[in-house]
Amino acid sequence: MFLSVFDVFKIGIGPSSSHTMGPMVAAARFIEELHDRNFNIPGAGKLHRLGASLHGSLAFTGKGHATDRAVLLGFCGYTPETLDPNAIDEIEDRVRREKVVHLEGLGTLAFDPDVDLVFDWGPPLEGHANGLILKAFDKAGNAYQTRTFYSIGGGFVVTAEELAAQKNDTQSLHNEKAARAFPYPFGSAKEMLDMGITSGKTIAEMKRANERKVYGADLEPKLDRIIETMNECIDRGLAQDGILPGGLNVKRRAKGIHESLKAEQGLNITAPHVANDWMSVYAMAVNEENAAGGRVVTSPTNGAAGVVPAVMRYYRHHCVGASDAKLRDFLLVAAAIGGLIKHNASISGAEVGCQGEVGSAAAMAAGALCAVLGGTNAQVENAAEIALEHHLGMTCDPAAGLVQVPCIERNALGAIKAVSAASLSLRGDGTHFMPLDNCIQVMLETGRDMNLKYKETSTGGIAVNLPEC
Repeated sequence: MFLSVFDVFKIGIGPSSSHTMGPMVAAARFIEELHDRNFNIPGAGKLHRLGASLHGSLAFTGKGHATDRAVLLGFCGYTPETLDPNAIDEIEDRVRREKVVHLEGLGTLAFDPDVDLVFDWGPPLEGHANGLILKAFDKAGNAYQTRTFYSIGGGFVVTAEELAAQKNDTQSLHNEKAARAFPYPFGSAKEMLDMGITSGKTIAEMKRANERKVYGADLEPKLDRIIETMNECIDRGLAQDGILPGGLNVKRRAKGIHESLKAEQGLNITAPHVANDWMSVYAMAVNEENAAGGRVVTSPTNGAAGVVPAVMRYYRHHCVGASDAKLRDFLLVAAAIGGLIKHNASISGAEVGCQGEVGSAAAMAAGALCAVLGGTNAQVENAAEIALEHHLGMTCDPAAGLVQVPCIERNALGAIKAVSAASLSLRGDGTHFMPLDNCIQVMLETGRDMNLKYKETSTGGIAVNLPEC
């Protein structure tokens, strides 16, 4: 199994990887495919109009996650990594006013978001809880092309055909053969540990060797860009105040907390547990930026984007002996763990609840911190398992479908749990009762058993128990 560090950590925009980034990628991909004249349905006339329908969790929380805006931007040809967040409002206003999109090579196509983009609150599509159907029509209203996409978490998008192929034994065999092309093709934590014993290499060294097969000398600069983007996101979040968009009137708090912490530095009155406040404020800064639609890095999702950057910043600024040189290892180890979770379970809140988002992020951060603090491979696996185990059963029930309550504070607590898990594992020798592989399986089974209203539909839990105003 090979899932790149750059699949786990993708630069994009908020507020959601599965509900914003994924639909935008799908829509942009659909537009690219329309350039192929053989893509149209036989007998259709000239391409004239675009349409879309959102299903499952994309429909129930699509407004809060700006899914409709994401599809609009994708239809305009934009992707999350290249889109300037500051230009979004202007682009959206123009399309809603003119009711068309202008595309090089395709011309001017009709698209009225209020009419041509439908929120379908019926049963979800069969393939995944996050489904969308993208459509193109000729001037007479005949179907020019229709494509079903699934946003499967972390910004990953597949067509219905690709999803079916992934579940097919032939595709699994193909993936297995492809994985063998890499030096260390571990598909489970046990395989990862066994390969480490046989080779004498750390998890970071094995992951780096795999990545270099794809990226060569470009690997380190690309890792540095991810690190830089994460740090820029923290810094922006710490500098902003005001009210977050969406109507809940949630106030940004990271800037005020950070200023208070800085004022206390060097004073004897500071309590030891204030270290938790530093971790929390870094995570909150990221997730306030995400909630505002800013530039973030999926870690492994947008809803959980604050945990890994917060723990990485905590390591660099607060841990004795920390160095920039180890930050690349931090990302590689985190990606190795995140890849295992995605490959063997899910990182989608709409599929398994928040245990798959913040729980996965905490496991990634715990293992990464343990590694850069000198932990053995066994201790790294133990740290990841501890963090994931103590997020099992966590629901995804965002108020008003916005990635604000409880998501911002949840990232803060996820970072604290990650550091605690790493610290506990370093106090032992890596021997423990529950293997990480088993814990990942438990998370998957728990998610499958979880009631749909607790899986990012905002129809249960915190989302329907708000204070009377």
